[in-house]
Amino acid sequence: MKDVAAQADSVTFCLSKGLAAPVGSVVTGTRDFIDKARRARKMLGGGMRQAGIIAAAGVVALETMVDRLRDDHENARVLAEGLAELPGITIDLRAVQTNIVIFDMERKDIDAAGLVLKLAGQGVKCFTVAPNRIRMVTHKDVDRAGFCTRWRCWERF
Repeated sequence: MKDVAAQADSVTFCLSKGLAAPVGSVVTGTRDFIDKARRARKMLGGGMRQAGIIAAAGVVALETMVDRLRDDHENARVLAEGLAELPGITIDLRAVQTNIVIFDMERKDIDAAGLVLKLAGQGVKCFTVAPNRIRMVTHKDVDRAGFCTRWRCWERF
């Protein structure tokens, strides 16, 4: 991350996505940039009073969750490779580099929205991003054993 951030004037990242904090984001940059960002935030009504408890959750996320992001990325890879084996699924495995898995459906009997509904009934949460494209995300609450079992339910559809 240090190498990526070194190429930018400012960096922002979310604490709630892969790091599992309840809310929050971090914005970094020069002192001048941060002063302007704070002013813009206040002008737009952003900010909280007594946000220490939320900030504490963000600190815990930064101290305890960063290293486990690797698990999410590995789980996404396993999920993507499993999906690639299913008939009617097309996925670019090279594009799966984080915890986000996006794949296309090439079936005539069911579209992406229909499959999303059927999967929801099996406890699999995902959503469509196009008429025949589905997006899935692995995170700390998705264990490998659970999704490896659940994605096999697709063979019934």
